[in-house]
Amino acid sequence: MIVKRKVMMARPETTAAPSGPLAGLRVIELSGIGPAPFAAMLLADLGAEVVLVDRPEGSAGTVPDSEDVLRRNRRCICLNLRTPGGRRALLELVEHADVLIEGYRPGVAERLGVGPEDCWQHNPRLVYGRMTGWGQQGPLATTAGHDISYLAITGALHAIGRQGAPPTVPLNLVGDFAGGSLYLAFGLLAAVFETKRSQRGQVVDAAIVDGVSSLTAMMHSMFSAGLWRDERGSNLLDSGVPWYDVYETSDHQWMAAGPLEPKFYARFMSLLGLDPAEERRRDPAEWPRLREEIATAFAAKTRQDWTELFEGTDACVAPVLSLAEAPHHPHLAARKAFIDVDGVRQPAPAPRFGATPPPSPSPPTPSGKDTRQVLLDWGVTDIDELMGSGAAATIEDSVR
Repeated sequence: MIVKRKVMMARPETTAAPSGPLAGLRVIELSGIGPAPFAAMLLADLGAEVVLVDRPEGSAGTVPDSEDVLRRNRRCICLNLRTPGGRRALLELVEHADVLIEGYRPGVAERLGVGPEDCWQHNPRLVYGRMTGWGQQGPLATTAGHDISYLAITGALHAIGRQGAPPTVPLNLVGDFAGGSLYLAFGLLAAVFETKRSQRGQVVDAAIVDGVSSLTAMMHSMFSAGLWRDERGSNLLDSGVPWYDVYETSDHQWMAAGPLEPKFYARFMSLLGLDPAEERRRDPAEWPRLREEIATAFAAKTRQDWTELFEGTDACVAPVLSLAEAPHHPHLAARKAFIDVDGVRQPAPAPRFGATPPPSPSPPTPSGKDTRQVLLDWGVTDIDELMGSGAAATIEDSVR
């Protein structure tokens, strides 16, 4: 690897006062969809300065920029990376960055001239984050896929659902965001920490199939110990037991029950008005009748009735709320788990920090709104030439 600059340029100052546990961390995010933007949002939520680099034609997402929560908390510029000027501008930004995030198929960044080796020539300490479904190597690496595809081959999709029923699709939470975004963010921060020791960057290859496989560690442990059947709806945590399931109420709503421990189970059954004898729970032959008794009990009252009865107990029972209802639950409301930003209801940043709380999220920035100012703040040269040639664009130039 050829390093053009052995001594890094001093970082230009920005006007915003940094705050949050990641204040001072500089991140470049190449526009994409799904897990890469969510990972960048997590870093931005905690105070990192994230610059989103959109295409000249605008954002790649399906949600309007003004309501796309995944785009919150960062400034946005437009660069045409297919032009020499656009590539040059990006590489000048790289000189001042700690992290770059891209979610292209393997080889695309290299063909654009902004792959890891290209960037390391300008900043050898850069951590280069790559977010894909299949990973950078392997027989499927260059093929298309989505969350459901990655869940399918890892065993996770097979394990989710009821006995005798098809696998249940768990939104894109398990694959894109848990197995993808969270592992990418975790990997990036680990690599940044390591860079302080080695003074050199590295690639973080975050593949959703790797992350989801990692998430199934406990299930594989139980399977190896003979405590997990490789069959849906037959185990402790997949609705296989009557005391870990959801039950319909008289108003056709649902309650979620999960009293795994004996003392919690006893409280659960007592509040339902049923026999709490532990012997029945230990006998699988009793489970079908036990499930029927629990279902009949729940069907006798409304969700609100059961919520009031179980609230504040150790019976491990909660109402199943919709996305619209969840922000109004008293506990979530007390913790301010949801916030309004410019009229858009959204989850608050998480987790929480006692000494370095992050700032309140800023609304999503329209594509290209900050192009000129970011290029100026980050020390990019010949800005007028970039704008005039179309290598960089402002919001007025970008197509919505």
